[in-house]
Amino acid sequence: MNKKAWYQYIPHPVVMLFGMLTIATVMSYIIPSGSFDRVLVDGREMVVAGSYKIIPSTPLTLMDMFVAIPKGFKTAIDIIFIVLSSGIMFGFMEQSGAVENAIGTLVKQLGLERRYLIVWLMTFVFGALGIFVGYENNIAMVPIACVLSLALGGDLMLAAGLSVGAITVGFGLSPFNPYTVGTAQNIANLPLFSGALLRSILCLLSLSLLAWYNVKYFKGILQNPLSSLTSDLETTGFALSKPLNSYHLYQKDKLVISLFLASICVILYGVFVHKWFINQISAIFCMLAIIIGIINRSNSDEFGKVVLKSVAIVAPGAFMVGMATSIKVALDMGHISDTISHALSQSLSGLPLTVSAIGMAIIQTAINFAIPSGSGQALATIPVMIPIGEVLGMTRQTTVLAFQVGDGVSNMINPSLGGIVAMLAMCRVPFDRWLHYIFPLFLLILVISLVFVGLSVVTNYGPF
Repeated sequence: MNKKAWYQYIPHPVVMLFGMLTIATVMSYIIPSGSFDRVLVDGREMVVAGSYKIIPSTPLTLMDMFVAIPKGFKTAIDIIFIVLSSGIMFGFMEQSGAVENAIGTLVKQLGLERRYLIVWLMTFVFGALGIFVGYENNIAMVPIACVLSLALGGDLMLAAGLSVGAITVGFGLSPFNPYTVGTAQNIANLPLFSGALLRSILCLLSLSLLAWYNVKYFKGILQNPLSSLTSDLETTGFALSKPLNSYHLYQKDKLVISLFLASICVILYGVFVHKWFINQISAIFCMLAIIIGIINRSNSDEFGKVVLKSVAIVAPGAFMVGMATSIKVALDMGHISDTISHALSQSLSGLPLTVSAIGMAIIQTAINFAIPSGSGQALATIPVMIPIGEVLGMTRQTTVLAFQVGDGVSNMINPSLGGIVAMLAMCRVPFDRWLHYIFPLFLLILVISLVFVGLSVVTNYGPF
C-alpha cells in the first residue's frame, strides 16, 4: 500500500470548518471566559490595555454551536453578497465574450514564448492590487486570472497562485495597508505608514518568491500535465473557445472592458474619497451586470438564466464564507477570544528580546485564526502588545511589524478568512488543494518574515 502524502489527510473544507467550529465549542468548556474593557475610538471598539478580567463562564451548548452557523452567515452577509454580485457581473462579462477576446488578443500579441514572463508580470500586477486597492475589493479580478492562465496553457491552480496568492501576499505585507498597518500605527501613535522601506523590501521579496513559485509549478504541469492539481475541475467559461490566432477585439468588447475598468476607477474613488466598503462595491457590480446585460441585448429570460447560473457557480464559495465566520462567532459567544489573546501575550514575558519579537509574530499568527479581520485583530491585540513590547525593550514599530507579519502571512492558509475562501471559490479551487499548493511557500515566506522581525530588533526599527 502506498503511504498517503500529508495533504491527502486534509478533510473537505466544509468538514474542516465544521471541525474548527466543534473545537471552538469544546474550548468554551476548557478555557475560562474573560474580557478586556473596550472604548469607542472613531466609532470602533478598541481594547483597553491591562483591563483583562475573568467573567462567569458561558460554555456553548449543542444548540449554541449550531446557532453560531446562521449567526456567522448573518455576520458575513456583506462578503457573501459581494461573492454573489461579482459572480453575476462576471457571468454577464462571460456572456459578452469580452474577457475571452481580450485575454486571447493579449496572449496572441505577446506570444506564448513569453508566457513565463507574463506569469511574473501578472503576479506583480495582482500583488499591486492587493497592496494599493485592498482585499475583497479585488474579488471581481480573480476570474480574469483564470482565463489568462488557461490561455497560457496553465490550470486553475496557477490562476489561483497568480491572483489569490498575489493579492493575499500584497495585501498582507503591504507597507500602505490602511486596515492593518494604518490601524495598528494609529493605535501605537506612530506616523501613518512610517517604516515603509523595510516593509516594502519584505513585500517585494515575498511577491518575487511567489512569482518564482508560480513559474516553477507552471513549468512542471507543462512538462507533465498529470502533475496538475486541478486537472479534473470544470473550466467552462474560462477556457478559450477558439484558436489563439483568431482572436481580436470587437467594438462591443472594447466597450465592455472600458466599462469594467471605469467601474474599478469608480470603486477606487469611492473607497479612498468617500470611504466606501463592501456593500457599495457590490452595488457597483450589480449595476455593471445590468449595463453589460443590456449591451448583450439579453431579454428578460436570458437575464434570469445568466444570474442564476452565475449564482450557482459561486454559491459554494459564499457558503464557505458563512461557515468560516461562524467559528469567530462561536468563540465570541463563549467569551474566550480575549482569554486566548491575553494568555498568548503574557507568554512573551521573560524571553530574550529577539525571541520575544519573533514570538509576538507567531502569537499573532495563532490569533489570526480566531480573529481573521486585520483591523479587528489590531484593535483587539495592539493595545495589549504595545505595553508588553515596551516593557521588554521593543520599539513600537517592531511590535506593529510583528503584528503585520502574523496577520498577513497566515492569511495565505487561513480557512476562517472569508476573503480567501471567496476568491478561491471564484477560481473553483477547493481549499484543501490550495493548501497543498501554497503551504511550502507559506512556510518559506513566514521564515523570511520572521527574519525581518528579528532584523527590526537588531536595527532598533524606528521612528520609536
